[in-house]
Amino acid sequence: MKKIEAVIKPFKLDAVKDALNSMGVSGMTLSEVRGFGRQRGHKEVYRGAEYEIDFVPKVKIELVVKEELAGRAADVITEAARTGSIGDGKVFVYSVESATRIRTGESGSSAV
Repeated sequence: MKKIEAVIKPFKLDAVKDALNSMGVSGMTLSEVRGFGRQRGHKEVYRGAEYEIDFVPKVKIELVVKEELAGRAADVITEAARTGSIGDGKVFVYSVESATRIRTGESGSSAV
């Protein structure tokens, strides 16, 4: 099994979710997060005062898939989230040693 974490722009969430659903991904976890990378935030003006936003709002998607689906899922996320501008985000893929479904006690890939 593989865990995929993707940090993307919030307005791309629906496109990513739809793309993952179309390839058969059955579940995911979503967190609203803030952070920065090379872009180092940005400046905004509010009531005439300029201030710097150090941490940019992002969405973090986490999902666990069977190993054979991981590469395709990462590619689907990348394509659906891409705008071509700075701050599009990142996709990380990790190995998962085990998983257990709490309700039934199933373990391994059947728990996913």
